[in-house]
Amino acid sequence: MEAYRTIPVSGAGWWRKALAFAGPGYLVAVGYMDPGNWATDLAGGAKFGYALLSVVLMSNLIAILLQGLAAKLGIVTGRDLAQACRDHFSKPTVIALWLVCELAIAACDLAEVIGSAIGLNLLFGIPIPWGIAITSLDVLIVLVLQHRGFRLMEALVVVLIATIAACFLFEIIIARPDAGGVAAGFAPSLGILTNRDQLYIAISILGATVMPHNLYLHSSIVQTRRYAETTAGRREAVRFAFLDSTLALTFALFINAAILIVAAATFHATGHTEVAEIQDAYRLLTPLLGVTGASAVFALALLASGQNSTLTGTLAGQIVMEGFLNIRIRPWLRRLITRGIAIVPAALTAIFFGAAGTAKLLILSQVILSLQLSFAVIPLVRFTSERAKMGAFVNPPWLTLLAYATAAVIALLNGWLLIQTVVGWIA
Repeated sequence: MEAYRTIPVSGAGWWRKALAFAGPGYLVAVGYMDPGNWATDLAGGAKFGYALLSVVLMSNLIAILLQGLAAKLGIVTGRDLAQACRDHFSKPTVIALWLVCELAIAACDLAEVIGSAIGLNLLFGIPIPWGIAITSLDVLIVLVLQHRGFRLMEALVVVLIATIAACFLFEIIIARPDAGGVAAGFAPSLGILTNRDQLYIAISILGATVMPHNLYLHSSIVQTRRYAETTAGRREAVRFAFLDSTLALTFALFINAAILIVAAATFHATGHTEVAEIQDAYRLLTPLLGVTGASAVFALALLASGQNSTLTGTLAGQIVMEGFLNIRIRPWLRRLITRGIAIVPAALTAIFFGAAGTAKLLILSQVILSLQLSFAVIPLVRFTSERAKMGAFVNPPWLTLLAYATAAVIALLNGWLLIQTVVGWIA
């Protein structure tokens, strides 16, 4: 990528180095708080109260583990995950992995398109089909930022994340959730596995939180730092990159949990358990909470979330295409292709099925993302566990075991969801 090893990280003190390495984690964290998360967290909180907070927490812990491995792979080998797959697997396998990842990126972009369009509709009254068309213009924002420098893009992302966090801090304060219920919600429950509806939302939360293309993205953008290419330099880079992504993903955890908590405290507690659409949440927030502006703050955070997510979409698509196929196309063309794939189903759904259809499409897009996860996670764990690739940085046995157990849990949950869904159709 154009910004490869362009950002200096030398500095006398620990804090200066930490700040120099800070940034890639926040670009990655953007994907963990996009409009797809809103749909799944709202549906989960409204229908099941605080019960799915444990899934939000588990998803975030999985994200911290996997993003840490992705950063380590990029720093140690100098190859991102897509390039590592191209180096290691046969051409047909590489093509298949690329197609699967492109499907995941399209599903993610679909959520961004719908979320941004809904935000424009709620704040300015722009019809959703027109809002979907307007979102295609955000390619211009990405182009300007790319020409201004990578650090500017990182700074803008941090500002937008702070805006979303401030909005939901306000929403939590006025919603006054039950502290005991929130604490109990973070405790895992086997009931999630036996309730098909609950499991569907749980896995869509997992898909919305741990995004496969973020693993490819992170393994590439950590290489924008000009760290010393020695064992000591790489070790320091791995340590600071893990700190960066962990702090950034902690912000994502707060925002995802806050959305679910606000939905549980506002809708589930008042009997509005069927609220699964962002528009319904917007309409009900102010009257239920009794605070003027609660709905507007909610919509502002949604718009910031949608626009934030678009900033990393081009980068992820560009990295995946270049890494798997060794093909480079202009970023604006790449963005238009990806956005075009997302706009068509979003626009048709909005026109023919209205708000209810777009809400269902949002959640379905997150389930699609979850189904793609194993195809990125298994190669990542395999590569970081190979001494031939990683040398002194190879995963210790306990980490390899934990990472493969995580991959197995993801695969099993997805399989269980498919079984439950098919049984539901037959019944």
